[in-house]
Amino acid sequence: MEKWLIYSLLALFIYGLWGFFPKLAVTYIKPISALVYEIPGAIAVGIIALVISGFRLDCHPKGIMFAFLTGFCGMLGTLFFLAAAKQGRISIVVSMTALYPLITIVLAAILLKEPLTMKQMAGMALALVAILLMSS
Repeated sequence: MEKWLIYSLLALFIYGLWGFFPKLAVTYIKPISALVYEIPGAIAVGIIALVISGFRLDCHPKGIMFAFLTGFCGMLGTLFFLAAAKQGRISIVVSMTALYPLITIVLAAILLKEPLTMKQMAGMALALVAILLMSS
């Protein structure tokens, strides 16, 4: 089995846990509290990555800025995800928020000039239909 496939399957499983645990957390605490308690978990992963890298990180201003924005958007998105998980059915909340690649695909097409095939556009249209069906 190729490495990328192993990593993808591990990410799939871990993201599945990531989508499930918040519902349990916000059953007992407010979304803002849950977000704050998530931070030590994120820091633990960061420390492990730092150790694995031998404490040698790449330093490029644009790379650092986009990495910061990744963390910022990830945590802000998580805050909204937790609020949705508190109020809605987690199966629907996770399914809807898992359609975030639509935003990525549109940005990649517009800003990075990545081509879109008809098949991809049809998939995006079906994803939009899925959002309508799940939210009604």
